[in-house]
Amino acid sequence: MMKPNVNYAALKDSYLFAGIAKKTQAYLEENPGKRLYRMGIGDVSLPLCPAVIDALHKAVDEQAKAETFHGYMPECGAPFLREAIAKHYAERNVRLQPDEVFVSSGASDELGDILDLFDKKNAALVLEPAYPAYVDASVIAGRQIFHLPAGRENGFLPSPENLPAADLIYICSPNSPTGAVYTKAGLQAWVDHANATGAVILFDAAYEAYIEDPALPHSIFELDGAKTCAIEICSLSKTAGFTGTRLGYTVVPQALEREGMSLNAMWVRNRTTKTNGVSYLLQRGGAAVFTPEGQAQVKSQIAVYKRNAKVLTDALDDCGIWYTGGKNAPYIWLNCPNGMGSWEFFDYLLHEIRVVGTPGEGFGKCGEGFFRFSTFASPEDTVEAANRLRKLLK
Repeated sequence: MMKPNVNYAALKDSYLFAGIAKKTQAYLEENPGKRLYRMGIGDVSLPLCPAVIDALHKAVDEQAKAETFHGYMPECGAPFLREAIAKHYAERNVRLQPDEVFVSSGASDELGDILDLFDKKNAALVLEPAYPAYVDASVIAGRQIFHLPAGRENGFLPSPENLPAADLIYICSPNSPTGAVYTKAGLQAWVDHANATGAVILFDAAYEAYIEDPALPHSIFELDGAKTCAIEICSLSKTAGFTGTRLGYTVVPQALEREGMSLNAMWVRNRTTKTNGVSYLLQRGGAAVFTPEGQAQVKSQIAVYKRNAKVLTDALDDCGIWYTGGKNAPYIWLNCPNGMGSWEFFDYLLHEIRVVGTPGEGFGKCGEGFFRFSTFASPEDTVEAANRLRKLLK
């Protein structure tokens, strides 16, 4: 008899963002015509930049002619995009071979799929508060999960001390949800730990483009020894507005081996077995991001979201509320005022001023009492939300 994957029964009843959607929909049904100011989910509000749009249009036109038509693409990514990404890393003094770069349909897909490389007996360590998919993907895979809580006392950046024996380590920097960013020394400690124990770090670099402090690392491969212990997963969603277009990339170094097996070669085999690659159109659009014109345009858009962050943090400063993030990251993580719980604060903001954020409890138990704002809304909505926060909380 067929047996289902019973690990699904161990998942929480409601995924965080589905719970938020349910509450906001109920509010709108009870209050028709009311407008919400959405500072919760990390979806962008600006359109794809002109360089990307031009590349997409050109690629569509190419598909209309037999002599320029492209069918199946290489499963691991088109050479022109893999080379462009490797060159982008080289500009930051990180040397990668193009065949160490794998084009994907987005970071969320890769975070789940990459677990195929590891035995189910390998335990995972999740640094919390954390993006819920780290936990859920590991639960679905049936692996043991250890939780390493962080808090205000360590700036939500825990160090590798007195850890359980975990084989996989999830690290996100700049972090979602907290906006905290590891220094080179802080991240080097994790690299050293992984190399000493044989663990592999799954490094989520989806928000690296928001780092403006030159002393902070954009990539884990800026650290000594990282190529023998880390995989980096990146996204163009928050960098270049590809949330609805879906494109990312994963770096699996040639030097990363375990028990005589190359994880790079294993990932090639995985991709060529389980995927038919990303479409030619999207890869041409992605390649445009890494041109000088594209880089200038996406940096201009990121500057808009950074100004949004300043608008929100100024409001929190005026209200005397503690927070982290918002400077080198697109998220702001704040302490709920007056001892409120995170879902209690969610309901308070929704019903009093129609501002929607994300309850910290959804990112792990140690997120209770905290709250996340995204800076991806329109500038107009962000200003309005900040003004409403001042009136309510000051």
